[in-house]
Amino acid sequence: MISRFKRLTQTAGMAAAILLIPQGLLGQLTAAERVPWVGDTPPTPPRLATDLSPELTRKNVSRAIQKVADWELTRSEPHFDQDWTFAALYTGFMAVPKAANGEKYQKAMLQMAQKFNWQPGPRVAVADDMAIGKTYLDLYFRYHDAAMIAPIQQRADAVMALPDNPEKLLWWWCDALFMAPPVFTKLNRVTGERKYLDFMDHQWWITSGLLYSPSNHLFFRDKSFLDKHEANGSSIFWSRGNGWVFAGLANVLAEMPQDYPSRAKYVAQFKEMAQEIASLQGADGLWRPGLLDAAAYPLPENSGSAFFAFGFAYGINSGILERAKYQPVVQKAWKGLLSHIYEDGRLGCIQPIGAAPGDYSAASSYVFGTGAFLLAGSEVYRLAH
Repeated sequence: MISRFKRLTQTAGMAAAILLIPQGLLGQLTAAERVPWVGDTPPTPPRLATDLSPELTRKNVSRAIQKVADWELTRSEPHFDQDWTFAALYTGFMAVPKAANGEKYQKAMLQMAQKFNWQPGPRVAVADDMAIGKTYLDLYFRYHDAAMIAPIQQRADAVMALPDNPEKLLWWWCDALFMAPPVFTKLNRVTGERKYLDFMDHQWWITSGLLYSPSNHLFFRDKSFLDKHEANGSSIFWSRGNGWVFAGLANVLAEMPQDYPSRAKYVAQFKEMAQEIASLQGADGLWRPGLLDAAAYPLPENSGSAFFAFGFAYGINSGILERAKYQPVVQKAWKGLLSHIYEDGRLGCIQPIGAAPGDYSAASSYVFGTGAFLLAGSEVYRLAH
């Protein structure tokens, strides 16, 4: 089937391939082959939106959320799959507040989950394939049907049975800290079994011990980056990779009991990252792909920037971060993000699938970046008046 897909794209064009390839085979495509579903860059982008206001009122925030969410839902719903790229989008859809038409997006998520029979991705040891479980669990909290979470609980149990491998960590890349830990923390809440939280805690600090820089207060993407450097000589700290972690920390803290023994360590790491990330914010309110060599990157990167905005807004709303210090960071970031929304609702300046800072154009848009924006919007909405 995959070879047939390739022939279709070469002869009949991408549209024919999209219509004919079965949904269940999307996961067998490489990242490059899946790009038409995950995102794209139009040769002639529309004009930028002129109907959005950065003033932090709930009406204004709702308008921006719906504009982006409606565009993305129309574009991507026919091609939903169980991959991490879409899982990040689903998390964003689930977070949209009711006042911003959240019921519409959550209904679409219920239909998606039913279509996939509540199953995670196929790879047991890969955190990416657990990410969709967060949406299943959030739907369970609303509908309380045990069938909704049985497959993801079985997957979590299977992951917990895997032995630690010092040669290759379970969560060996920093993005994994967004993909899997929130599933384990939510399973702890659903079942009351602390084994899920304890397993997450064990694995988090193994990964952090390898990839977190105590001096920079940022995460390397994986161990291959420990000795890599930007053109200016600084270490390479990828904005989206650190955005995944910062948002992952927020998601974990949101579920972790206040009296959990190591909670203070997560709070400390979150605050350390917050202070460092805030210091790297650009004049436009956004962050470049390489955090320590912003001058080398002409465009901001809006998936990382949106994850940062989400984390800061969550930190303020939860009382972990000081409002007076960090609300201006959120306001600048939100204003910056709105400046990259096109009149049809496309959110631009999103780096394609990758593992390091890379090139892209201003209209480049990908589902995980939209998910990050919707997460940011959900917390900015709570901040707004």
